[in-house]
Amino acid sequence: MAFRIRRVTEPLTDADGARILIDRLWPRRQSKARLQLTAWVRDIAPSTELRKWFDHDPPKFEEFRKRYRAELDVNPVAVAELRALLKQHPAATLLFMAHDDKHCNAVVLAEYLRERRSPHEPDAVRRHG
Repeated sequence: MAFRIRRVTEPLTDADGARILIDRLWPRRQSKARLQLTAWVRDIAPSTELRKWFDHDPPKFEEFRKRYRAELDVNPVAVAELRALLKQHPAATLLFMAHDDKHCNAVVLAEYLRERRSPHEPDAVRRHG
């Protein structure tokens, strides 16, 4: 299960593989044609309440991480859906809209998936490039 995380605004590359949107809301000013998505797993995103509380405020990130991971723990259907997509595609990119690529849901989700991978899955999570 190899994947990377990138902003939706970054140019498409051949290395993207399957392009999976992991935000609950559709990215502003982005057309379906431009994004060239394989899937949109909106239920894997933080709840609306958590997203609004966090408001991409870096000092709140550690608490956001804790709360989002708790949401993922009680959301096995969405986690299984995303894992199934990642297993189907030898290369995949998880797409997010946040401007801050160090304090966002994609970072937490990548950590979560890496830490909870099955023993036979390689540790192949990459950021960007």
